[in-house]
Amino acid sequence: MSESVDIEAMLRQALTPVEPPADFRVRFEQTLQNLTDIAADELDAWELGAMRDPRNWPGVARPVAAVAIGGAASAALVVVRVRAGRKKRRADAGDPLAYVEHTVRAVAEEARRIIDR
Repeated sequence: MSESVDIEAMLRQALTPVEPPADFRVRFEQTLQNLTDIAADELDAWELGAMRDPRNWPGVARPVAAVAIGGAASAALVVVRVRAGRKKRRADAGDPLAYVEHTVRAVAEEARRIIDR
């Protein structure tokens, strides 16, 4: 009734890392960029002046959703792009403080690129 089960071997087999497909990062960035662009287009089409009329207040959900989705997608896009360049920044930096400085600059540059689009 009691068999010897090698739990450690089973866990090692179950928790082996799985490599994502080669084009995963590109597809993920493209999806985030598309979400950001769609949210920006939605906000461009929205007229703030129309909100003076209380009958239009139920329509505020779409712009609010566009801000939330666009903001989250933009932030994720910045993180993905900055994280992709971390090895180069680490190699270029002489000490941990320089690495942090390079990373902060990279975050600011990526955020600026996304905002300028």
